[in-house]
Amino acid sequence: MSTTPSTANLIDLAARGQLPLHQHMDQATIEWISDNRPDLPQATQPALRPLSQRLLTRSGLPTLWLADPRLYTSLHGVRHAMRTAALAAVLAEANSLDDADTATAILAAAVHDCQRRNDKDDRGHGARAAIWLAANADTVWGHFGLTATPRRIVQAATAIRLHDVPYEAFTADDRTDHARAERITDVLKAADALDRCRLPKLKWWPDARYVRESAFDQLRGLAFDLVLVSERAYLAGAGGTAAVRYALAEKGLV
Repeated sequence: MSTTPSTANLIDLAARGQLPLHQHMDQATIEWISDNRPDLPQATQPALRPLSQRLLTRSGLPTLWLADPRLYTSLHGVRHAMRTAALAAVLAEANSLDDADTATAILAAAVHDCQRRNDKDDRGHGARAAIWLAANADTVWGHFGLTATPRRIVQAATAIRLHDVPYEAFTADDRTDHARAERITDVLKAADALDRCRLPKLKWWPDARYVRESAFDQLRGLAFDLVLVSERAYLAGAGGTAAVRYALAEKGLV
């Protein structure tokens, strides 16, 4: 199967069951997303603390951190990572996480998909990313201007490992691990799910039944706007990190 960007739009490819391994946003798809905007609440998101704003400005990952650099501009690339980090920051505020847990959640969100090999299910990519994070902890925490500690490494790696495992599929070991990093894991899983409105089938869009987050539905409007603004900016020629930073500024997050 080809791994190069297709000239066909993602909507048509998804309908035909022909999505390529590497999937790139296109104009027809983003307009389809806009046209299918659900009736979403326009709740006011909490203002982010200075720590969160600072970390979000550093959430654009270096390409060399990715298992496959071709994913940098794809649906699971840097734009998704930065939006997930921003949504994790908002969820951290909504759940009154302290500074340490907030920083861990944002960092985990930024790198959660870095070891993906493609834009399909790619089962096990969370576990691969958790192993990668543990092996590169000083580099990653240093990138964010933070200091790695054993506890934070374990919490972030646990959340990343579990982010692509449905709650109902948790094993006994998964449940034990989840209990050690429950708040970070639940925030990451919810933030990741909120950004699913970028995907080219409605049945793949955010669904509160699959997360454990009371503020999930209230934040769907924000998540939708972040996708629309950043993806349109990217298609208009902005770089991936610049496009998301523009969207974050427009929504008053940075």
